[in-house]
Amino acid sequence: MARANEGQRGTGRVTLTEVARLAGVSRSAASFALNGRTDLRISEETSERVRRAAEELGYSPNATAKTLRTGKSGTVALVSDFIGTTSVANAMVRGALQTLRDADTLLYTVDTEGDPELESRFLQNLRSRDIDGFLYASMFTRTVSVPALVRGAPFVLLNCVSEGTDATAVVPDEFAAGETAATALLSAGHRDDIWFVGAFPSGFTGGVEWHGWRPLALTERLEGIEATLATAGTSLAGSVPIENDWDIPNGRDSVARLLSSGATPSALICVNDAVAVGAYHALQQAGLRVPDDVSVIAFDGSPLTAAVVPTLTSVALPHEELGRLAAQLLLNDVPTPALHRVPMSLSGGASVAAPAPKR
Repeated sequence: MARANEGQRGTGRVTLTEVARLAGVSRSAASFALNGRTDLRISEETSERVRRAAEELGYSPNATAKTLRTGKSGTVALVSDFIGTTSVANAMVRGALQTLRDADTLLYTVDTEGDPELESRFLQNLRSRDIDGFLYASMFTRTVSVPALVRGAPFVLLNCVSEGTDATAVVPDEFAAGETAATALLSAGHRDDIWFVGAFPSGFTGGVEWHGWRPLALTERLEGIEATLATAGTSLAGSVPIENDWDIPNGRDSVARLLSSGATPSALICVNDAVAVGAYHALQQAGLRVPDDVSVIAFDGSPLTAAVVPTLTSVALPHEELGRLAAQLLLNDVPTPALHRVPMSLSGGASVAAPAPKR
């Protein structure tokens, strides 16, 4: 293959015409070869020659021209309310990237940190870039109001659902997760004195706004737990409220209050792993052992499960699977409005055992 004129190189953007000239083909043939088109008969040898010429010259297609020609920019945006360095974000983004990479699609990621004004500014910027669609994501599984700027393009909700029924959404199967947690305790022999830790504060009920968001995960997990226990002819002994946040200190304080009330739980179902770690602390301070005296099971499947002794049994959130499925649905030209539930699996742990003998 003849060398390109050195005087043409380094003077600006390399054009498709230059690639075609170096490869010894027409401009249209070069375009077809680089775009992988098969409706023009081009030999594999010619296609390879064009690709080598493009690589040698450092040619890259003009994105604007491609958008005008195909109506697709080959870019989508993941807009979320979480910090990009969290494990939740990393897993969901990783899952989406795996799918989008295979489709030769680039991903913009934007963290709004829950700031509506910042979100609006970012969305306007993204719409001006002619992106092909949005993955609108949430840190917590919750109900959201989808911004008009998102609705103006193809979109899929990731780890959240719309206030209406006209959106495509991908969420964990929280109801089934509640069933899984309750079944694990029933299988170990627990029936009485099973407490749920992480309920709404006093005066709040499922489905209402709490701290500005509707915790769908809590509502559905509880429903799954209660339905499974009812089928087995039993029920929760009670629910322990969390006054502030679902974190370790509040988990510790809530379980400490439960124990100081005179309750003798045989098992605790904690709303997440952080609350469960707090429960470990409170039980230890009360001289109780996990799982010999009290079994503990939680939700999330986070790294915290391996940070305690014994390791925590937890129903794991499928973050990567959520990201992969949401991206695949977005790649469809017109995502069909539907709610897609992704199963949650029970992770290995050693915090569930048979109930301790009654004292």
